[in-house]
Amino acid sequence: MTVLVYADHDNAALGSATLNTVTAAAALGGDIHVLVAGAGCAAVAEEAAKVNGVAKVILVDDAIYENALAENVADLIVGMADSYDAILAPATTVGKNVLPRVAALLDVAQISEITEVVSADTFVRPIYAGNAMATVQSSDAKKVITVRATAFAAAAAEGVPLLLKMLPLLPMLASQPLLVPSFPNQNVLSLHLLRL
Repeated sequence: MTVLVYADHDNAALGSATLNTVTAAAALGGDIHVLVAGAGCAAVAEEAAKVNGVAKVILVDDAIYENALAENVADLIVGMADSYDAILAPATTVGKNVLPRVAALLDVAQISEITEVVSADTFVRPIYAGNAMATVQSSDAKKVITVRATAFAAAAAEGVPLLLKMLPLLPMLASQPLLVPSFPNQNVLSLHLLRL
């Protein structure tokens, strides 16, 4: 099994919830690859490369990923999905925005906010506003999962740095319109539709 973890970050530092997500990915077994998509985020990739248990860090550095817009990031992840049995992200604002779109594009059910990995296809997650826990089993060949960070210990970020693999903008994205955000004023968001 090979697991892809989408790294939550601010283009400067790795989000701490990503470390907890790596621990959840380790419970699934197999190789763990971390995807760092952003703009000017090489330092984040270097930080991710030091996390214990991570076999590979994939860096995609392009302006269209600067603000982690769900449409663009989801297309990127779906373009890489054939190589992975499971795709995980922290249950942060970004993770909960991106992964439902990934699941829909892959035509699989998303498993939200897991708190325990029972096996490669069985997970525990809260229901009824956290008042009860449900054990869910997925029959989907590819698992798309958000991870409740507080339920898993953080992976140590002290390992030997890995070599980074840097990907260009994926060719499949070149034929699609991309949303490129511009922020002239942080309180006003305007989106520009581009065709590459």
